[in-house]
Amino acid sequence: MTAPGADLAAMRDRIDAVDEKIHQLLNERARLAQQVGLSKSRDGRTVDFYRPEREAEVLRRARERNRGPLRDEEVLRLFREIMSACLAQQEPLKVAYLGPEATFCQTAVLTHFGHSVRSLPLGSIDEVFHEVESAAADFGVVPIENSTEGTVNHTLDRFLASPLRICGEVELRIHHHLMGSMSALGRIARICSHPQSLAQCRVWLHEHLPEVEQIPVSSNGEAARRARDERGTAAVAGETAAEVYGLKVLAAQIEDRADNATRFLVLGRRLLAPSGRDRTTLLVSVGHTDAPGALHRLLEPLARHRVSMTRIESRPSHRRKWDYVFFIDVDGHAEEPHVARALAALKQRASLFRLLGSYPRAVL
Repeated sequence: MTAPGADLAAMRDRIDAVDEKIHQLLNERARLAQQVGLSKSRDGRTVDFYRPEREAEVLRRARERNRGPLRDEEVLRLFREIMSACLAQQEPLKVAYLGPEATFCQTAVLTHFGHSVRSLPLGSIDEVFHEVESAAADFGVVPIENSTEGTVNHTLDRFLASPLRICGEVELRIHHHLMGSMSALGRIARICSHPQSLAQCRVWLHEHLPEVEQIPVSSNGEAARRARDERGTAAVAGETAAEVYGLKVLAAQIEDRADNATRFLVLGRRLLAPSGRDRTTLLVSVGHTDAPGALHRLLEPLARHRVSMTRIESRPSHRRKWDYVFFIDVDGHAEEPHVARALAALKQRASLFRLLGSYPRAVL
């Protein structure tokens, strides 16, 4: 009869052998990635041979072949980090985002690019656009919409004057936590958070802390900093903020909706090739939006060519009063034949037509 200790030792030996194989394969993958980079651009930068559409394909295949026991989310996170580390052998990508640190926007950066990047927290959406436009950053990440509170209009408006393209999207499940340095809810004198976060926790805060002052601030990171530095101040923020600023989580997952999620856009300077499961975003306008049937006529080619429109938003054009532009998301890549035919017909009917990007749909 084999002793339990001997069985455990044998199992650990097998684990060590598997670890060694994994390590060998990781190094082999890194060498192959290095050769791919050198063959594409001997004098170029990392951004010159980074292919988001290729990474999306790799992640989808990893999810499709996963049979457990690791969950899909864990497998995707592991492969994302492997690709991130392999890509960063030459130099890390520089990714600007709406900061400060410990915000959901930073989480979106790490979810999409992995941890082997140089992340650059900035103070405004305008600054993120500017850093990518000037090539001071390779990519940028900005919020575009929340499932509870709707569209981030400033991000949309910035596209009116920017040459940047959309190179990807990230969809994050948003959990808000109440955090602070105090030991009990009764010691909270004020609560700081971004206005959208406060709105997403409106019901919980009204039920549990109806008399406590709510103070809107520029970001959840700023709220966590104040909670660390100010007596009686608590913050509503994500789990990362509690870790970064050393705060206690006083109440977890206080968001009002269980399906609360935020979508982020990845900004870049070029259009992407198809990945096999893409989304296309358009900026269009019709000459006279008050003319009967003007919008229907503009969009009719999408229905005729069986292209699904998943989102439409109107914004002032800033050209003249009561003049509007439309931001439209459709399924598919602009190079797919049926999508290309629909966009060509739509372009003929539009007074303004810009392809903002065709990019891989969020994998997670």
